[in-house]
Amino acid sequence: MLRSIFAKTAFVAAAFIINITAAACTREGLIKAANSYLTAQIAGNPSSLILTATNFTYSQNNKISSLAAGLLSTPLRIDLNRTTADTVACASYIMWINASGTKPYVVSTQIRHTDNDTATISTIDTVAATTGDLFFNAAKTLSYIRAETWTPLPSSSRPSRALLKSFGDAYLDMWTNATAVNTISWNTQCERVEGSMYTSPCGTNLPHGGSEKANSMRRYVIDETVGSVQISCQFDSLGAWPDSHEIRVEGGKVRYVHTVTVMRGVGA
Repeated sequence: MLRSIFAKTAFVAAAFIINITAAACTREGLIKAANSYLTAQIAGNPSSLILTATNFTYSQNNKISSLAAGLLSTPLRIDLNRTTADTVACASYIMWINASGTKPYVVSTQIRHTDNDTATISTIDTVAATTGDLFFNAAKTLSYIRAETWTPLPSSSRPSRALLKSFGDAYLDMWTNATAVNTISWNTQCERVEGSMYTSPCGTNLPHGGSEKANSMRRYVIDETVGSVQISCQFDSLGAWPDSHEIRVEGGKVRYVHTVTVMRGVGA
């Protein structure tokens, strides 16, 4: 009898351990899935992706779409890409730039996974700016971002998840909250790239409220390893514009800010 009880207990314990292992969302798994997305984009072949059997969602510029009608079905050369990974939300953020095509793009994509299963993709959420969008010039953007350093931070100096989220939210709140800008710590060498508009240092000449509409639809990818927070949203403070804001924090202060905003009719 005791032997049977011990055997059942051991079996349950083993099953519990296996379940925990299977449920782990790993950085390696997130990056592998992100790389599969990049491969599919280069080929213009989304059928190569392993998607969830049910409830898969593809959205482009804040609108639900089909893969066949989306940017993923267009083969594009990628001149630069970078991926960050959020093991808590089981999501990744992929920034990529095509500056050499007849129709260039600067793209921000979030990929999400259900039940921590990085082997399958449940959501692809893309903000894709092109010619005619806010301050758009892919070649300039490429030159600025290519010069940046995004190596992992020492474990002893990585910002907390809470700090990263607070800086990201405060940045988006600057248009509606007069004091939000004062809650962000700015590196004296901070660089801001809005479309192709470059500003340094970037802690000056920022909004201090004025808009009544808060920027909404915020979706986060937070990566403490590289000190980054990326938020896809709708930039309601100035218009219902699909938008991506990404921030890197070094030494507790903002070092880089990137924005990708889809606002047709304005260019640079």
